[in-house]
Amino acid sequence: MFFVDTLEIEGLGNRSYLAGGPRAAVAVDPPRDIDQVMAAAARRGVRIAFVAETHVHNDYVTGGLELARVTGARYLVPAGAHVSFARTPVADGETVTVDEGLVLRAIATPGHTPHHTSYVLAEDGHGVAAFTGGSLLIGTVGRPDLVEPRLTEQLARAQHASVHRLADELDDDVQVLPTHGFGSFCSSAQAEGDATTTTIGKERAANDALTLDVETFVAQMLAGLDDVPAYYAYIGPANAAGPAPVDLTPPRRADGEEIASRLAAGEWVVDLRSRTAFAAGHVAGSYNFEGEGKLATYLAWLIPWGKPVTLLAESPEQIAAAQRELARVGIDRPAAATTGDPALWVRPGEQLASFPRARFADLADVRERGDDVVVLDVRRDSERAGGFVTGSVHVPVHELRGRIGEVPQGSVWVHCAGGMRAAIAASLLDAAGRDVVAIDDAFVAAAEAGLPLTHTLTDHTD
Repeated sequence: MFFVDTLEIEGLGNRSYLAGGPRAAVAVDPPRDIDQVMAAAARRGVRIAFVAETHVHNDYVTGGLELARVTGARYLVPAGAHVSFARTPVADGETVTVDEGLVLRAIATPGHTPHHTSYVLAEDGHGVAAFTGGSLLIGTVGRPDLVEPRLTEQLARAQHASVHRLADELDDDVQVLPTHGFGSFCSSAQAEGDATTTTIGKERAANDALTLDVETFVAQMLAGLDDVPAYYAYIGPANAAGPAPVDLTPPRRADGEEIASRLAAGEWVVDLRSRTAFAAGHVAGSYNFEGEGKLATYLAWLIPWGKPVTLLAESPEQIAAAQRELARVGIDRPAAATTGDPALWVRPGEQLASFPRARFADLADVRERGDDVVVLDVRRDSERAGGFVTGSVHVPVHELRGRIGEVPQGSVWVHCAGGMRAAIAASLLDAAGRDVVAIDDAFVAAAEAGLPLTHTLTDHTD
C-alpha cells in the first residue's frame, strides 16, 4: 500500500511530498531545511531512495542536493535543466521503481519552465498520484514568465499543452499534488475557493487550462500575470549551481550598542513581533516584518540582496522559526539577533519609537473633519484595479523603499488589503522620518466607513 505525506511550506505557499511504500520512498521538491523530510521518513520507517525535482525552482532554495547527499538517494533532475552538479538526468517517459509495485514515471510538462517535468506514481500499474510541481495546480497553472520575457507566450502555450497531456494520459481519480499554488507567486492566478486537494477529474471540469481553447487561455493568462518577487532572480541561479547545506545554528546575540551600530552602518534590523507590538514601541530605524506573516517572501523581496540582517523577536523560538524560513529563500545567516524586552534593544538613555494605528473608519472621520492627510495604498496593481480610495497615492509595498520620495509630505495614512503589508510600509516610512499612521483593517471596511472609492470594490486579503 502506498502513502503520500504532504509537507506544508506555508510562508512560501508551497508543498513538498514524501511518497512511497513500506520500505522506500521518494521526496519530491524538498525544502532547504531537509530535517523535516528526514523526520517524515523516520516516522514512516522508510528509506529515502530517490529525490525528485520537478524543475529548477525560482521561489525557494531546494534541499534536494543535500538530501540526496545525506541519504544516498538518487537525485532525479529533469534532463533539460542546466545545472552544475552531479545528478540523474530524467527524460520524458523514464521510470524508476520506488518500492515493490510502486513505479515513478516522468512526464515532460514544459510551461512553468522549459524543462519542467511532472512525475506520476503508479501502484501495480495504476496511476494513483501526479506530482505536478508548477504545471497543473489546483484551479490554475504555474506562471510562464519567470524564465525569460521573450519566452513567456511560448511557455504559456506549452503550459496549456502540458496540462492537456496530463488530463489525456491520467484517469479522473488520480490525485493532483502540485508544489505551487497555495499562495505562492509562482502560481499564475490564485484559485477561487478554499480547495486544498484535487484530482484530474476535478481539474478537467473546472480548470481554465482544460476548459478554454489555447488562444483564450493564453490571452487571459498573459493579461493576469502579477508582479514577480525580486529575489526570484537570485534563487534560480543558486539552485542551478547547487545550494550549500543550510546552517540553522543560533546567531550571535546583539545588545543595544551593536544594534545601533549596525543601523548606522546601513544594515537592516528586522523586528519580527506583531504589528501591534511594533507600532507601540520599536527601535528607531528598524523594520517590521511579522514572523507570523509572509516573512520570507516580503523580506527577501524588499531587502537589497546580500544586505546583513539582524533579527529582533520576543523569544528564541521566534528567531529560530524565522531563521528557518529565511534560509529557504537564501537569507542564510542573520548577522545577529536578540530577544526579550524591547526597552533593552536601545542604548541606555534612548527611547523606543512608535506610531499610531487606525481603522478605515478613523480615516473617514479625519477626512470628514477636513484634515489634509495623504492616503497611501501599498497593494499590488492587480488589487488596486479592483477598487481604491479616491485620491489615494499608489506605491506597491515592494517598490516603496526606492520611491519614498514620491510620497507627498504630511501625515501618511498607509493601508493594504488586511494590515500586514501596511505595517511593513509604515515601518519603512517611520524609519525614513515620515509622520505615519498604519491602517490595520480589511480593505472592505473602507466602503463600510463611507470612504469614496474609484472603480468596483474587490475584497482581497494579505
